Amino acid sequence: MFEQNTVYIVGESKAPSNNPITQQFNCFFIGFVINRDTHEIVDAECSTTISITSRFIQSMLVGKSILRPDELETEIEQRYFGSSQKALTVALRNASIKYQQLYKL
Repeated sequence: MFEQNTVYIVGESKAPSNNPITQQFNCFFIGFVINRDTHEIVDAECSTTISITSRFIQSMLVGKSILRPDELETEIEQRYFGSSQKALTVALRNASIKYQQLYKL
């Protein structure tokens, strides 16, 4: 399904305590499939309780570079107004840091 030059990275964060994500999963996760040659996000999925949320987040992130978390965070702040906005940006930053440490970028 995914090409050999892809890797899988997960970012984690805490969602607000009153958020259904916290009640169901205990924290917020976002998984990325990343092309390690171009650093492009090939696919993404996150721990949400409504499928449209995960699909919307995926549509914002796929095709973008994991090495530009500031740009991704700006887009999230401008387009995503779910209660887990902060959790999403923290998990994204967490995944970007893990990726950069893994490949010493």
